[in-house]
Amino acid sequence: MAKNLTGHLLPTTVVGSYPQPDWLIDRAKLTGSAPPRVRMKEVWRVAEPYLEQAQDDATAMAIRDMEDAGIDIVSDGEVRRESYSNRFATAMAGVDIDNPGEVPARTSGRMTVVPRVVGKIARARAVQVRDVEILRKVAKGPIKITVPGPFTMAMQAVDDYYKDAEALAMDMAAAVNQEVRELFAAGADVVQLDEPWMESRPEQARKFAVKAINRALEGATGTTAIHLCFGYAYIVKDVKPKGYHFLGELNDSAADQVSIEAAQPGLQIEAIKSLPNKQIILGVVALDDDKAETPETVAARIHEALKYIPADKLVIAPDCGMKYLPRASAFAKLKAMVEGAAIVRATL
Repeated sequence: MAKNLTGHLLPTTVVGSYPQPDWLIDRAKLTGSAPPRVRMKEVWRVAEPYLEQAQDDATAMAIRDMEDAGIDIVSDGEVRRESYSNRFATAMAGVDIDNPGEVPARTSGRMTVVPRVVGKIARARAVQVRDVEILRKVAKGPIKITVPGPFTMAMQAVDDYYKDAEALAMDMAAAVNQEVRELFAAGADVVQLDEPWMESRPEQARKFAVKAINRALEGATGTTAIHLCFGYAYIVKDVKPKGYHFLGELNDSAADQVSIEAAQPGLQIEAIKSLPNKQIILGVVALDDDKAETPETVAARIHEALKYIPADKLVIAPDCGMKYLPRASAFAKLKAMVEGAAIVRATL
């Protein structure tokens, strides 16, 4: 069981991303295509010599927004990333980023450009350790960092080397494990693996996803989480399933927490009973429109979950990353989420 980092029940957190400011990215370019799996440097408005400094400033803004909204466990907002996965996936040895491939997107089925694996995968360098060091310096309380999971990265690649999805995922897991260990050493309280492709590739996930996750989390010294969802709300706006195709299997994983999308799809909350050994990070804020929920709506969603899980095993969050929302909307939704959690906490 993950330790309580806040000293109270129903702690609030984020899944990862927060809106990047318009002076930093060209939002039209970012939203005009599928989330990039290879580098998409043209979205940045700031010239390369000044980009890192600008990203650092925007990160500090995101952290302060989360803290001003009352979030207990903050992230860096993934401000330095073009997407949740591409920055790490394209930094590994064995990946040819100059000659990418294509695979069907997990939600639309349209072909999307992805990294091409041409050699043995290995972690060439630390990718996000500096991110945690800055997050630790700026944030006032507990911090969380997200890393793309090995199963999802294996699905988001053209494999011209291994010709074996499991072997590819396991070497990616070893690379992720090196990063995870260093992220905790740098001061992270929570490290989350983003694994949305387990939901869309459940048959393959049943074969080796948990094995890869457990390899990625070996030796972790803090709280670990797995996030899975049905796709970014700005892409998947309409019908989402009310149940996961791959969920209970994660009860056997090494992760302390499982983060699930529940608000937008109207998830059948009793599904969390399939994870008795885990804390649940419950999505109680939908991201398919700009209007913030009322605190009372958030409180009702939390009360529904408490029918199936004790309060000390529940963490409150948005459904997914918030990067595609306007910044004012993201802040308003987080504030409503915090207030909704407080309403419920006062009744416990």
